Amino acid sequence: MTREVSRPQRLRGTIEIPGDKSISHRAVMFNALANGSATVTNLSGGADCTSTISIFRAMGVEIERSPGAAGRGDTVHITGVGMHGLIEPNEILDAGNSGTTTRLMSGLLAGRPIMTIITGDDSIRSRPMGRVIKPLRSMGAEISARNDGELAPIVFHGGDLHGIEYDMPVASAQLKSCLLLAGLRATGNTVIKQPDVSRDHTERMLEGMGANIEVNGLSVTTSASELTAADVEVPGDVSSAAFWIVAAAAHPDADITLSNVGVNPTRTGIFEVLRAMGVDIELINQRDVAGEPVADLRVRSSQLKGVDIDGDVVPLMIDEIPVIAVAAAMAEGTTRITDAAELRVKESDRISATVAWLKSAGVEHEEAEEGLTIHGGGRIQSAVADSFDDHRIAMSLAIAGLVSEGTIGIERSESVDISYPTFWRDLDTLSGVVA
Repeated sequence: MTREVSRPQRLRGTIEIPGDKSISHRAVMFNALANGSATVTNLSGGADCTSTISIFRAMGVEIERSPGAAGRGDTVHITGVGMHGLIEPNEILDAGNSGTTTRLMSGLLAGRPIMTIITGDDSIRSRPMGRVIKPLRSMGAEISARNDGELAPIVFHGGDLHGIEYDMPVASAQLKSCLLLAGLRATGNTVIKQPDVSRDHTERMLEGMGANIEVNGLSVTTSASELTAADVEVPGDVSSAAFWIVAAAAHPDADITLSNVGVNPTRTGIFEVLRAMGVDIELINQRDVAGEPVADLRVRSSQLKGVDIDGDVVPLMIDEIPVIAVAAAMAEGTTRITDAAELRVKESDRISATVAWLKSAGVEHEEAEEGLTIHGGGRIQSAVADSFDDHRIAMSLAIAGLVSEGTIGIERSESVDISYPTFWRDLDTLSGVVA
């Protein structure tokens, strides 16, 4: 489906951001393996978390799901089966479009005395899985996969897990989490050494549920553990909030408030970059919810300027770079994004996808293997662009439409449902189309 978006006269209002997708996945996964029962509220309603729930149901975990209150995510009640209680499914496990589900489940399935197979859609079957399979094999897991162990479907045949010391080649929360979850069932210590900081939701939640977790700088150590079920109130997803932050900052007449947003410091590299670009972001009502820092965000129209984005901050905002390209196009001066090769292996090649719409919208740019350069000037022309079935590309195109000189047509716009099913409703609310 193609949807057209153009610039409204103003952007105003308060919206509640959907539950954080990363935390939602983990709340379901860890409670499914815990002893006891727990309730998770404000769960992300996207297709990715639905895939995670379906997989655990197929392996014998009782999960009840019901809609949340107006403006809130779903509520799920999970009865855990313990660290060793998953049963062999009678079907292939389908992760849909979710890389988080595929990679974290790999750590949970490795070394179990049952056979399991996990796969996903075309995107998942083309994304690199060797980065988790190789270290899991070194822990003793018996795993086979397409393309000599590089691509899904992935088959887990059992094996006896033992701890390892592993130097991660990239700063990836998915890889780190996968190995930590395998380490919870391994003999001896599992030590993960990161090249840079990555999201720490796994460490925070596992520690709160009683796992043996020790963080020392960039090194994380775990060992065999049992988990105790814990209720989780999922904060709003800062990656989803980033779209509205950019929209408000780049629009000439905007003042919006985003409620209940997670502001975990391993996720707020986007704030550092946007503030350097001149964005007016105010954190209100800062508090702590279930071990995660949360705040309301007020964002107003801002004078944007180009910046250089590179180094340690990139892993902390990798999912937000597509919408940063919109801010860069509307900024004065040049924005250079480097050290972002990971964008090539997301739900789409997000560098190529971003370059495609910049070209069609008349924004001057240059593409590089690990990033891109965008020459701003505040003009985004009318264009029709493909989302490549990538939710973050589709939403970035919508934000480009909100600040464009004409209209942006978004092909395959329904892909926003993967992470943000209420995106179009919220866009209409802020644009004044609906109350």
